Amino acid sequence: MDETYTAVAAFAQTWGLIYFMILFGIVLAYALWPKNRKTFDDAAQIPFRED
Repeated sequence: MDETYTAVAAFAQTWGLIYFMILFGIVLAYALWPKNRKTFDDAAQIPFRED
């Protein structure tokens, strides 16, 4: 049982890290993509708009 847990934990740590690094890269690319700039600029101005 202990060897199985160790193997699963090692797999999850390695591939989990890779998965989240790829996911972070995708989110970062989406946030910095030039086509999305207007959308994010509009959203950033919402608190400053008067009712």
